[in-house]
Amino acid sequence: MPALEEQRVAITGGGSGLGLAIVRRFVAEGARVAVLELSAEKAAALRTEFPDGRVAVVHGDATSLHDNETLARTCVESFGGLDCFIANAGLWDFMTSLEQLPEDSISAAFDEVYAVNVKAPLLGAKAALPELRRSSGSLLITLSNAALFPGGGGPLYVSSKHAGVGLVRQLAYELAPEVRVNGIAPGGMSTDLRGPKALGQAGRAFSEMPVKEWLERDTPLRRAPEPDEYVGAFVLLASRRDGLTATGTVLDVCGGVGIRGGSSSGDR
Repeated sequence: MPALEEQRVAITGGGSGLGLAIVRRFVAEGARVAVLELSAEKAAALRTEFPDGRVAVVHGDATSLHDNETLARTCVESFGGLDCFIANAGLWDFMTSLEQLPEDSISAAFDEVYAVNVKAPLLGAKAALPELRRSSGSLLITLSNAALFPGGGGPLYVSSKHAGVGLVRQLAYELAPEVRVNGIAPGGMSTDLRGPKALGQAGRAFSEMPVKEWLERDTPLRRAPEPDEYVGAFVLLASRRDGLTATGTVLDVCGGVGIRGGSSSGDR
């Protein structure tokens, strides 16, 4: 029996990279998935890839409570309920150090990074909570090696991902026993992950960086994983069969980055 048979899942940032890999694997494991995607082009591509009704797509912004509520409602209306909410949308800072942060844009850059990496999961949890309580479901937050170790970004990104760990633990504490809450900390991978507009990084993709070289040089396993290689951790924690004993935890699947000081950069 597929691990996620009959599960109804909602995910933010599911149009590319790790998010798209999660959508594809969850569908293969028997789930039906509602996706919130900021890019109209990526949203359209999802609709084309899944024309059979297994995936419902909402074009919207994960930093908007209204759009998260629309995602949750779409999942319920399309599939009859909501069993798992995955807060996956993210923003990197391209290793911008404290010294490099411009004085005239540091506040705006902070607001952008924290809006996507911290506020958006909080809003998603708020929007999904009534349905997750009804289904005794689960909440998953995509974190990063930067949630556990320094060196995976600059101070904006790393601190925002550390804040995500606190969010996982506090929500697990508040929502037990009805809702399980967990985080997943993947390592680097070549994706379309972007940076904040305030730093001029919105048009720059993480895949433009020498990701393969970094990973093969700096990580203990000396290899550059593809996004779909991280998805098993999400399946495990979303599963009602295999994930029932886990809540308030962050599953470290970043390839042993901490063994060498957290030097692997980026998570989506």
